Amino acid sequence: MAVSTQRHPRAHVAVQTRDRICSGASLSNDPRASRRKWTHVTGILCGSLLLASCREGPLDPYGPIGQAERIILYDATTIMLAVVIPVIILTLGFAWWFRSGNRRATYRAEWEYSGRIELIIWAIPALVILFLGGIAWIGSHELDPPRALTSTASPLEVEVVSLDWRWLFIYPGEGIATVNYLVIPTDVPVHFRLTSTSVMNSFFIPQLGSQIYTMPGMTTQLNLQADKAGSYPGLSAQFSGPGFSDMRFTLRAESGAGFAAWIAQTRERGGVLSSPTFTELARPTRGGGELTYGSVAEDPFESVAGGHTKTHWSLKEAL
Repeated sequence: MAVSTQRHPRAHVAVQTRDRICSGASLSNDPRASRRKWTHVTGILCGSLLLASCREGPLDPYGPIGQAERIILYDATTIMLAVVIPVIILTLGFAWWFRSGNRRATYRAEWEYSGRIELIIWAIPALVILFLGGIAWIGSHELDPPRALTSTASPLEVEVVSLDWRWLFIYPGEGIATVNYLVIPTDVPVHFRLTSTSVMNSFFIPQLGSQIYTMPGMTTQLNLQADKAGSYPGLSAQFSGPGFSDMRFTLRAESGAGFAAWIAQTRERGGVLSSPTFTELARPTRGGGELTYGSVAEDPFESVAGGHTKTHWSLKEAL
């Protein structure tokens, strides 16, 4: 009686797998496993990048204005997705239903109008515009930059002068000034008065909200508040010359006691913001560091806001 030596297919695969394991070969060398591995890695990296982009931006607010603006962004996105997602689904559904291989799809060559479809087509965009317009109308009034914030604490007054290409912050009540950084107390409204020496700039602290422009010979106002101690980056969001990309500053929010201690240390440090000092600061400078002035002999804000400061530079000086 002859005995068959042919192995069963499953047994053959099992033997091959056993041999690969015993010989030290890794099962991960399978091309399909490698593709799945890279797919998982790519997905994790993309997710990490998306989450990282939310840090230090409008979607990671630490103040009442920034939180209200985030709600507006979420509401507007939800309203638009309520239209975009059904349109994408219907587009794919129509493409699948009216494919060439579907014999149940009816081709109506003489069909040209449907009142119900026209009503839906025009009603949905009208509702979207109505909802988005309502959100913008209400938000623009409730979050009007000059509008004072509701708080039991008295607001801190800060004067902001955008230079070429630095930021000057003056505390008129405390008689001190800083360059390229400012310190504020937490849970206290801050009333900013802003102007510019020579060109238009844009004052923006993404995590606190409300970008606003600074213009020469004019004064704009902004009210912000930080609810948590920490450092928040600020920047100029307006192209204003070859040094605008380095025109950044840091807002440091401290507790009430920490802010009072910083004021005392700043006054002890010395340094005077005088007219000659401001003239030197106003000269075009790229990427200047942080400076501190323990006293302000002459507050230049009103002179700059009134257009009385001469800031005309030659092309060589500006570059």
